[in-house]
Amino acid sequence: MELLQHINDPADLRKLPPSKLQPLADEVREYMIEVLSKIGGHTGASLGPVELILALHYAYDTPRDKLVIDIGHQAYSHKIITGRRDELPTIRQYNGISGFLRREESVYDVFNAAHAGTSISAALGIAAARDLKGEDFNVIAFIGDAGLTAGMALEGINQAGHLKKKMLILLNDNEMSISPNVGALAGYLNRIRGARPYNELKHEVEELLKAIPAVGEIMLARAKALKDAFASAVIPGALWEELGLKYLGPINGHDIDSILAALEQAKKEEGPVLLHALTIKGKGYGPAERDKAAWHGTSAFEISSGRFIKEPATGPSYTAVFAQATADLMKEDERIVAITAAMPDGTGLSKVMKEFPDRTFDVAIAEQHAVTFAAGMATEGRKPIAAIYSTFLQRAFDQVFHDVVLMGLDVTFALDRGGVVGADGPTHHGLMDFAYLRPMPGFVIMAPKDENELRHMLKTAVYYDGPASVRYPRGNGFGVPMDEEMRILELGKAELLREGSDVAILGIGSEVAHCVKAAEKLAIDGIQATVVNARFVKPLDEELILTLARTHGNIVTVEDHYLMGGFGSAVMELLERHHMYDVRVSRIGFEDQLIEHASQSLLLAKYGVDFAGIAARARELVTSRMSFKSVDFKR
Repeated sequence: MELLQHINDPADLRKLPPSKLQPLADEVREYMIEVLSKIGGHTGASLGPVELILALHYAYDTPRDKLVIDIGHQAYSHKIITGRRDELPTIRQYNGISGFLRREESVYDVFNAAHAGTSISAALGIAAARDLKGEDFNVIAFIGDAGLTAGMALEGINQAGHLKKKMLILLNDNEMSISPNVGALAGYLNRIRGARPYNELKHEVEELLKAIPAVGEIMLARAKALKDAFASAVIPGALWEELGLKYLGPINGHDIDSILAALEQAKKEEGPVLLHALTIKGKGYGPAERDKAAWHGTSAFEISSGRFIKEPATGPSYTAVFAQATADLMKEDERIVAITAAMPDGTGLSKVMKEFPDRTFDVAIAEQHAVTFAAGMATEGRKPIAAIYSTFLQRAFDQVFHDVVLMGLDVTFALDRGGVVGADGPTHHGLMDFAYLRPMPGFVIMAPKDENELRHMLKTAVYYDGPASVRYPRGNGFGVPMDEEMRILELGKAELLREGSDVAILGIGSEVAHCVKAAEKLAIDGIQATVVNARFVKPLDEELILTLARTHGNIVTVEDHYLMGGFGSAVMELLERHHMYDVRVSRIGFEDQLIEHASQSLLLAKYGVDFAGIAARARELVTSRMSFKSVDFKR
């Protein structure tokens, strides 16, 4: 690291002559590959834009000039040159730096970002505030072509073209999201890639018009309007100028000199500029360039071979089981369709897409559209399964209510990554879906205890005549035996797994296994616990829960979810409705705070949501009741 070892912030970078930037970029890539081979991370996503990131910090006076990056998985090189080089080995590790952008982490992280499509709106807001304060600095939005498919990004472009604020939108175009991009916008960018550079052709159009004989001064005066009209018809990049942006490019996003020249040109413009840069995802590492989707985010790997290093699996992943169950259901019922929002690999639907290409839809990074698209299909008698990460469905809350629930439509929401997800941290934890779906009338909410039950719940949701969700965790199942046939579960019927007399432990989803283990631990201490697999957050098995409340007097609820509005809240509301004020309830889940990034097991243990925490809470509840005198609240 001859050059990189001396770069502690962008001020050091700007001391280098331009000729040193490419060698520095090579060192940055080499360092990233070395570190990520040991710990994993967003490898391919961050290898691609290295030259663009270096050029931006070189050409602009960051942090005075504001660089808004969308999203953080492109930003490892940004972190390396903004004072976090030596901390890179801690990225996404407990107490280490985040894999995404965090204002709390660095003054160079202008806007927190881990969900795509936010940069243009945020940068435009910063530019508008700058002008209101009478200040003078540059604002840059750095966005990937996949992020451009998010409706919010297009909304930001729409207003940027209207407000005419001075700002730069740098489009990092590598033809990829996590998976290859789809949709008309992706096709449009493909046409630009295949066309001659926009400004070069536009100049030639102008020269051609000037050369027409006998046009005189009148024609020359009207040349710009005619040139722009002609350009709009034949040059793909003209669309951006129709929207009010100055378009530059496309340029080679790995050619430092071309990037710097384009940035200097952009600085001269007084309004919004879109600079279109072409890059290769995984640039600089052969395996990542050859299989871009697999190398977006990785586990540790062997540098020489590109072989991923993973711990042995206890069972198939929940994602894989969901995908196979979806395919099996689609074989039986042609009404079933599957939908994903730019996550065919992440949700497992890439497998389904190969088998049912006409009935599987990737709508790009557009969760709001995905939900309403599913609703539209449901009105025509289809049975859509919308596979969306729990954290990403938050972006479509209104569509779920307004476009699905109000019409009682038959849409199934398969919510992958429910609960804490590990290294991706607070932006990706799926800790709110119970709470934001539970108030919606007629909505059925389920969570399986294992991968076998997931299959039954998926079929139950598909054939429930109304909206339903099945949420399941990131990672592998338990390797339990799989029933040969999927069956429809009785709505709102829980499963009694173990009978005791001292305390009833009600678990939901993947926490049920921890509840069983906690009961075994309690039995050693002479405390007999009943364990219930609740299965349903809505509707609850009211009869069973009320019976246990009367016979046990002590209830512990357990969920991999925020406590506020979650499963435990639903149980307490049930007891309150039946005036069972003398029942003691202890809710286990996550308190009202942001949950940091760390392994799933570490987070569950730290916050007492594992078997040891459950056992300790149940023991405390039982032993403290011995001296507890019931209060008659009905007096």
